[in-house]
Amino acid sequence: MAPFPLTRTGAVLCASIALAACSDSNNTQSNDDSGFSLSILHINDHHSHLAASTFSYDVSALGLQTKADNGSDIGSVTVSYGGFPMLTSLADTLADEKRNVLKLHSGDAVTGTLYFTLFGGEADAEMMNRICFDAFALGNHEFDNGDSGLASFLNYLAADDCGTDVLAANVAPGDASPIAQGYIKPYVIKEVGGQKIGLIGIDIAQKTQESSRPDAGTTLLDETATAQKYIDEISAQGVNKIILMTHYTYANDQTLAASLTGVDVIVGGDSHTLMGGETFTQLGFNVVSDYPKKATDKAGDAVCIVHAWEYAHLLGALDVSFDASGKVTACSGNPYMPVAKSFTYTAADKVTKTLPAADADRVTQALTSRKEIVSTTADAISERLLAIYDDEVDTLKQTVIGTVSDNLCLVRWPGESRSSLCDVADNYVNGSDISNIVAKAFLTVTPTADIAIQNGGGVRTDIPMGDLTVADAFTLLPFSNTLVTLEMTGQQIVDVLEDALSNTLDNNGSSGSYPYAAGLRFNVDASQAKGARLSNVEVNSRVAGDWSAIDLNATYTVVTNDFIASGQDGYNTFATPYNAGLYVDTFTEYAQGFVDYVDALTEDGMTVAKLPIAEYSTQQYIGRDGCNHSLSADCENY
Repeated sequence: MAPFPLTRTGAVLCASIALAACSDSNNTQSNDDSGFSLSILHINDHHSHLAASTFSYDVSALGLQTKADNGSDIGSVTVSYGGFPMLTSLADTLADEKRNVLKLHSGDAVTGTLYFTLFGGEADAEMMNRICFDAFALGNHEFDNGDSGLASFLNYLAADDCGTDVLAANVAPGDASPIAQGYIKPYVIKEVGGQKIGLIGIDIAQKTQESSRPDAGTTLLDETATAQKYIDEISAQGVNKIILMTHYTYANDQTLAASLTGVDVIVGGDSHTLMGGETFTQLGFNVVSDYPKKATDKAGDAVCIVHAWEYAHLLGALDVSFDASGKVTACSGNPYMPVAKSFTYTAADKVTKTLPAADADRVTQALTSRKEIVSTTADAISERLLAIYDDEVDTLKQTVIGTVSDNLCLVRWPGESRSSLCDVADNYVNGSDISNIVAKAFLTVTPTADIAIQNGGGVRTDIPMGDLTVADAFTLLPFSNTLVTLEMTGQQIVDVLEDALSNTLDNNGSSGSYPYAAGLRFNVDASQAKGARLSNVEVNSRVAGDWSAIDLNATYTVVTNDFIASGQDGYNTFATPYNAGLYVDTFTEYAQGFVDYVDALTEDGMTVAKLPIAEYSTQQYIGRDGCNHSLSADCENY
């Protein structure tokens, strides 16, 4: 990719994180005494990603003095970005620079890395408390270890004197739930700059109920009705500035805004939506929308909607101006991506070297020529705290179990933009590379099974080329699931696949319901009604013979994870044999099953690589708009 121009455009954040003397024309506060200006710093969906991530940055046109070992110009450097130590420093600086600031987290703090697997939310809470959020809205994954697991995490969060309010207006804990008393609130009213601001938490109901593990007595109420109920209750107290903190997806937030009266701002999460401009596109990331999205409520009043992507990659910064009656008159801002001040490059024999200071300054200048990128010194206390956890995590990270010979992209539905490693086109026709491999792994390590089925949402990361470690496997498959087998007829298998598609297409459920399989392949037409979306369903038992049409009356042994086997994530037909006790629990933890598969490949001198297209479970995909991904390269609707 071409580097950014070296000339800055407009007033931007300083290249150094010392911003006291800097200004940004987007963030200029209103001087109108009849109104009020509020700054919102926000993140969502960090999913236990606490450390910085990296991306490759093209420096071939920068004229660096440092040369590669063969005397040629260095083509690219590795940039460290995001992570809580840098986010904390950035949040502190922006909070000092701005006035009337709220710091908000819109859910899914946990599940996704070994930090959560090993420490159960303690590491996440400690990092969150360094930023010191004013409010945290529950997401669906907060319930992955049941209500007791959530209570444990919230106890860690409350151990600091930060006093973060935990909001979940539509979560109704059961009487016996560990979070029934004193843990969550429907809303809170904060006083900022002499003005009262109402904050309401909304969690995605169906997805949390069906795709996570809330206790049996804990229920989730309708998002829209609950939001309006508490908007009205807060408004009746004379509060005319109301923010919804939603974990409800970007698409749902737009629908929600249009269905409500009295909401001013929606700070959302769940869909991992990257909002922003061409800066992020040029870095190779998939931007979904401008930041902020300007919408209107049911009464035609302005509503500003923002999301802040995922995995602690960046910090959203929204500035909102209100008139004297509490109506939004303007909103602006952008997400900020903090990047480290040093860079590495790969020398001969794959030795990693640090770029000398003079060249590092030149790279920094190029990166920070756009206001979204901020050169940042990490918060020292956060770094020290994280290092304590890293000592234990590193033990697992050092265990290499295999080699990956292709970049293995992660998406849920074909044509989706979830992958941060690959272009949309890479998975446009047949869907996720790594999800198909995971299904193949489960089939391989379960010798009694004919076919394997895995929900797309249970697979969590891209896998890049290179060494694969135990830690990578547990990050890829972070949930506490075991592999189970069930005896099912061909008709039941078709029905459960239709269930999975319907969960998203008809029930507004998780996009993670999309099915992947091994020993089983099919065509999908998402534009059809339930029962008519699958065609040409074929079976190749253990991928050991030829493909043939599924026999609807025959019985097959299916291996899957115990989560969807119990009917979760919309896989309702699975629940019939499961609830009748007609299943066998292998007691193989599903991430361990993947580790065993990779170990076996390594022992045979093989690498982890993309499967042949003939083994991809989705052979043809027609989107909800009727566009065939195999025939058209520009279908708009996955």
